[in-house]
Amino acid sequence: MRPADIDHVQSLPLFRGMDPARFDELVGGAMLQRFPAHVELIREGDRPDFLHVVVEGLVELYSERGNDELGFSLLRPYSTFILAAVARDGLYLNSARTLSAARVLMIPAEKVRAAIEADPAFARAIVLELAMAYRRVLKELKDRKFRPTIERLANWLLREMEPNAGGGRLRLPFDKRKLAAHIGTTPENLSRTFAALGAHGVEAHGREITIVDTAALTLVAKPDPLIDDPTA
Repeated sequence: MRPADIDHVQSLPLFRGMDPARFDELVGGAMLQRFPAHVELIREGDRPDFLHVVVEGLVELYSERGNDELGFSLLRPYSTFILAAVARDGLYLNSARTLSAARVLMIPAEKVRAAIEADPAFARAIVLELAMAYRRVLKELKDRKFRPTIERLANWLLREMEPNAGGGRLRLPFDKRKLAAHIGTTPENLSRTFAALGAHGVEAHGREITIVDTAALTLVAKPDPLIDDPTA
């Protein structure tokens, strides 16, 4: 692994306070692998062998039931997954796959559990990381239960867009069917919702999205800090 990658991983809140010797031991048995897009990294129902760290690319957490698919999270560098399953040696409750070419650091699960036992700072960081994960899940539940699709989509766009004066733009990193799964709707309803947002300054052309009027979109979104603020 490149020194820059090690530095970035060590700077993550989960590893930042570790004793340097313990950190070196933890990543000493790790593997850094390259994966093409659309590769399944973990499968729901399996037992974890590794804690994964996204070093490059985009990874999706999702679950499937028959023909239905539910998207949970989109992970960018330097995110870890799935800590809860690794910490308690429990079954994965969801799957993960690459959405783009990616590099993923894979730390043996037994080394992670040994470090929890041996390093108090790491154990405290584990507690905080799991608390943050719990709060993200609760925010996601509130977002899907309390908001209509148009508000969910509007808030997603506001979070993802690149600011540009009074507006913004973004290119979807996946197709709209995938976006529908991540905001909890159907592809057909998503198309109707994009059409409705056209009256509020949103222009959608394939994967290219332009937000002409951020203020108008914000009025539709009604952002709530107890749902949308990542620091809350």
